[in-house]
Amino acid sequence: MTSRHHEIAVLGTGRMGAPIARNLLAAGFEVAVWNRTPGRARELAGAGARLAASPADAAGSADVVLTMLADGDAVDHAMTGPEGAVSALRPGSVWIQMATVGVDWTERFSALAHDHGVEFVDAPVSGSDGPARDAQLVVLASGTDAVHPRVQPLFDAIARRTLWLGPAGNGTRLKLVLNTWLASMAEAMAETLAFTEALGLEQGLFLDALAGGPLEAPWATSKGRAMLAREFTPGFALRLAFKDARLALEAGREYGLELPLTDALARRWELAIPRHGDDDIASVINAATAPKPAGRRADGRRS
Repeated sequence: MTSRHHEIAVLGTGRMGAPIARNLLAAGFEVAVWNRTPGRARELAGAGARLAASPADAAGSADVVLTMLADGDAVDHAMTGPEGAVSALRPGSVWIQMATVGVDWTERFSALAHDHGVEFVDAPVSGSDGPARDAQLVVLASGTDAVHPRVQPLFDAIARRTLWLGPAGNGTRLKLVLNTWLASMAEAMAETLAFTEALGLEQGLFLDALAGGPLEAPWATSKGRAMLAREFTPGFALRLAFKDARLALEAGREYGLELPLTDALARRWELAIPRHGDDDIASVINAATAPKPAGRRADGRRS
């Protein structure tokens, strides 16, 4: 993709897809947008996007289709359902799949693209809605060498860095690895803050002790501050983090590896989903600090 006059179809204009589309428009690309809830896509029309009536309508004049939807089922429906995009794509066009859908769905989508003569790029991103707005994502790209120059200008418009990781599927594998690390940090922060409180200490003291030291992790610290403030405006919704933890567990089983920490946090997070599924992942603090049976007080006596 050497020219910026080709059209990109963005399917999915939610918390991540909308800022990605805006940054593409700002970089001079022509963009068509579609979303299952039309209102979210309609907001982009004012920025210059073409509002499509269906995935097929969005993809019909596009050289590249980019999917950024909630899960594999949603991507599959947008591509193969009634008025799905894949049937409208011209042979030789490119499908960039950016949603976190797991290894199995990625392999299915790669095969689907191959069957339709479409170049498949597996390219999930590292970063939440803030980096997406600021074009500071990290793209975990995987696909054939030949497709690199066609899509790199697009990635440059939405990200601060692109990692090319080899054959399609490796991007998804690394995204599962990164999100497993993210999940463990969120749960560790919640448990440690709860432990700090249980020992009779002010929770903020733990974050103060981390500040500027070798144990500090900026992302975890920012979530810790959000936990203390009970500020759960979603950057990365708990239900999506839980979905990704489940995908990691599935991949681990497929490759013969147990992930006991991820398994334990997923079981606890599942119980929090009914109340906090649409809240930020920082809301896991509520599970960590839920009332417990009587224990020992900070002065050593039982409560």
